[in-house]
Amino acid sequence: MLSVELHAHSALSYDGRDSVEMLLEQAEAVGLDALAVTDHDEIAASLEATELASEYDVVGIPGMEVTSAAGHVLAIGVHEAVPTGRPFMETLDAIRERGGIAVVPHPFQESRSGVAANISREQLASADAIEVYNSRLLTGRANRQAERFALEQDIPMTAGSDAHIAEMVGQAVTKVETEEASLESILDAIRDGRTSVEGKRTPWYISFRQAAGGAKRRVKNRLRELL
Repeated sequence: MLSVELHAHSALSYDGRDSVEMLLEQAEAVGLDALAVTDHDEIAASLEATELASEYDVVGIPGMEVTSAAGHVLAIGVHEAVPTGRPFMETLDAIRERGGIAVVPHPFQESRSGVAANISREQLASADAIEVYNSRLLTGRANRQAERFALEQDIPMTAGSDAHIAEMVGQAVTKVETEEASLESILDAIRDGRTSVEGKRTPWYISFRQAAGGAKRRVKNRLRELL
């Protein structure tokens, strides 16, 4: 079983803080086998992390968190950016056309761009996997909803720390059943549902600190654009 972090953000995300090197150092320190850096609508840092990952004895998984018209979708295993703002089903198609898998993060958390409020159950069930444990949810209700839905629909399940600072990488992991530690083997195992999830909730004060830091960075970036 491999321990895989499928949802983490670097400083390239508008609300992220740390470099890919810091994320990779944390991944190595906590014993992860693979790491996906999934920045919001950006892929450059993830590709950089993928190139550097072997230096940290970690499999690098390229990807990004795509803002579809319905909400967020993780594009796991893609090597080129997925267009943003497209309808949900078109976004899934674009991810698969690029060789990746479409994982829906925090689907029932509407305040964090979860898609469930904006699409049908049939559309949600068409994803390759559902994130059923997200460490940054303040209560467990939305995670439980996601797990029930995945079990009812027989959809593969994943977990993710949704880390926006390096020290939270590995807070939640997807345990992947595969004998080979490679990108393709990991993607195949997730598609096949050979996964289980482990995790613990990000402490509330860290979640608030991450959110506050992200808000400050968004304001600074906006001011730079205006100037």
